[in-house]
Amino acid sequence: MAEKTKQQQTALGDVAARQLAIATRTVPQLLKISPRWLTHLMSWIPVESGVYRLNKVKDADNVEVDCSARDERALPQTFVDYVEKPREYNLSAVNTVVDIHTRVSDLYSKPYNQISEQLRLTIEIIKERQESELINNKEYGLLHSVVPSQIIKTRSGAPTPDDLDELITKVWKEPGFFLLHPLAIAAFGRECTRRGVPPPTVSLFGSPFLTWRGIPLIPSDKLPIENGKSKILLLRTGESRQGVVGLYQPGLPGEQSPGLSVRFMGINERAIASYLVSLYCSLAVLVDDAIAVLENVEIGKYHEYKY
Repeated sequence: MAEKTKQQQTALGDVAARQLAIATRTVPQLLKISPRWLTHLMSWIPVESGVYRLNKVKDADNVEVDCSARDERALPQTFVDYVEKPREYNLSAVNTVVDIHTRVSDLYSKPYNQISEQLRLTIEIIKERQESELINNKEYGLLHSVVPSQIIKTRSGAPTPDDLDELITKVWKEPGFFLLHPLAIAAFGRECTRRGVPPPTVSLFGSPFLTWRGIPLIPSDKLPIENGKSKILLLRTGESRQGVVGLYQPGLPGEQSPGLSVRFMGINERAIASYLVSLYCSLAVLVDDAIAVLENVEIGKYHEYKY
């Protein structure tokens, strides 16, 4: 069979024409970036010298007061004693050095500045690590700051409305928000659907959130999942509420945002420019009942529905 002749091209083709066209570019995208709702909802306290001293009262039950009757009885004499060696929180640092060759930044910075984009992405990664440390750090993280009396377990594995109600009883003084993994939110939603009590939603920061008893369920992928199980936290925030507070160092050299600084370190003999990116933060739970945790939360339980 004779070979088919190639159709003759009569106009400029797409591949060649594209060489003269200007493509619309985006800034570099990064899958790891999340909304980091925890840091938005946290109440932040500036710490001037990198140390936050948490003063507490020894035993308020020893304070005597009297509801006076209409007589001339002697009033009780009392005082409030303080803990003599209060706990002090030291700010921890998340650091890295960003290196970029001056040739790259000089020649390839249009339309997007290479140094700016390198720093932007690095700062995003550092802030992701900050949220993880606020939850998981063994010295001050939320999961390691819960006292035994504030720890409960699920009744049947999957997180039910009853479980969250019991969690509220542990942080009943102005509870702020639940903090849980997105998969735990989905598991709770399934249990609500099964019981015919779909949780209402509320809008925060322009995004919808499920709520329970009016308290928003805030997602974070930094909550650990082990063997198909996770944990759910309930927090009260703010120093005036004796809740959970975030700590940061104000007035840093090269400060970009509270507690975050970027400093130029110079150019070495290989023409590599270096920038030090530092973030200083910590977290303190002011009183024990400011936080509670629901453990043994199964995230893989599903139900069959008959229609």
